[in-house]
Amino acid sequence: MVWKQVIDPFNRIALSVLVAALPILFIFWALIIRKMKGYQASLIATGLAMSIAILVYGMPVKLALLSAAHGAVYGLFPICWLVTMAVFLFNITVKSGQFEIIKHFMASITSDRRLQALLIAFSFGSFLEGTAGFGAPVAITAAMLVGLGFNPLYASGICLIANTAPVAFGSIGIPITVASQVSGIPELPISQMVGRTLPILSIMLPFYLVVIIAGFKKAREIWPAVLVSGLSFAILQYFSSNFLGPALPDVIGGLGSIICLMVLLRYWKPKTIWRFANEPAPTINTDINYTNGQLIRAWSPFIVLTIMVIAWGIQPIKDVLNSAGMTQFEFPGLHNAIQGETGICCPRFLSSTTYRQLERLF
Repeated sequence: MVWKQVIDPFNRIALSVLVAALPILFIFWALIIRKMKGYQASLIATGLAMSIAILVYGMPVKLALLSAAHGAVYGLFPICWLVTMAVFLFNITVKSGQFEIIKHFMASITSDRRLQALLIAFSFGSFLEGTAGFGAPVAITAAMLVGLGFNPLYASGICLIANTAPVAFGSIGIPITVASQVSGIPELPISQMVGRTLPILSIMLPFYLVVIIAGFKKAREIWPAVLVSGLSFAILQYFSSNFLGPALPDVIGGLGSIICLMVLLRYWKPKTIWRFANEPAPTINTDINYTNGQLIRAWSPFIVLTIMVIAWGIQPIKDVLNSAGMTQFEFPGLHNAIQGETGICCPRFLSSTTYRQLERLF
């Protein structure tokens, strides 16, 4: 069975685009207006998309079902596999007690609320976005800020705003990987395009974040920290996305921003320590000191992750690993079954990416 894909079923491109966008518009309506659970909204949107494909675009029912199955399996590998491994890595640090060392280390650098927001919500949140993603960075950094005495709802809002700069690359670059698979464009050009526009936002976001927290005047008081935090992240994000690929911009940018901000705070301090009015006392014991060995051990899973992803990005190593552990096979009944308007059949491959994702994560 070969089906010729229809692009403009109404012969009016604007109307065709509107009808094709209905499942996406439904997702926004269901989640924002109706407050529907994510899995329910997604299942209904999938059914709506299949109905439009069959009834409006004339897609055969068999191909519509196979396309949905292909998307579901691709969602399992590599997306769900990546999430599982990222959560597993994070749980290792939590269960072993090492994350408490990381949390204490991040919180003990400064007691100024503005700098804590930059360090934890922006810099550390970016690092977590690159390693875990999928909501984990906001949850983790917000919990850390609450432990320091931030209002829970306020902390969540701050961390959500701070997450807008790194979220485009997501966990180990999975949004870019998916975009590449869907569009057929190689990962690196997409990564480069994102990496040439997003750093502009990355530079401005720390200042905007502090303005929301303390106001414009108080933000100006710590402009050196704001500049170092945003500029270091943006530069590293640019270079890693343009020369290393989509897997590491958030990891390298976030880690570099943390280091640069820590170095600055060794030699520069704000004139006044800013804190919220009538805020509760922080729950972290600042009298505890950890040795360098303990800190390195606590950070070691993420250090190993970064080294492995960098190694995987080197083309000779990547070619060897792909030749040994990456296979590709046709999706039964769907491969070359959909023909574009040019008459060229669109291949539908299903990649066996388990080993490749293990290479990226471990």
